[in-house]
Amino acid sequence: MPIYRYQQAPAGLMTKRQLSAAGLRPGGTDPVAEIRWRRGRRFALLYDPARAQPKRPMTPGLWRAHAAMMRARRTCPGCRVLRPYVIPTSLGTCPDCAKDDIR
Repeated sequence: MPIYRYQQAPAGLMTKRQLSAAGLRPGGTDPVAEIRWRRGRRFALLYDPARAQPKRPMTPGLWRAHAAMMRARRTCPGCRVLRPYVIPTSLGTCPDCAKDDIR
């Protein structure tokens, strides 16, 4: 597999994020190249968009699962209140409960 330096990869190859933004997915194909930067400590795999497949659409079941996951992330484990934001993992609870724990 060829390895390219930053900004020296041939045009037309895409990373997974670029494929996703274009509505595609690798679809089980192997990467065709690799790009490295920061003296080789960072890298990204490059895929051929001609061999990529379209993204799978979200089904109603997947939407329900996603909504349940987000609801769990927004529910404070301390006061069990559903907040309009994701509970910070650094606090482990909502800021109101964390403030009460400090006192």
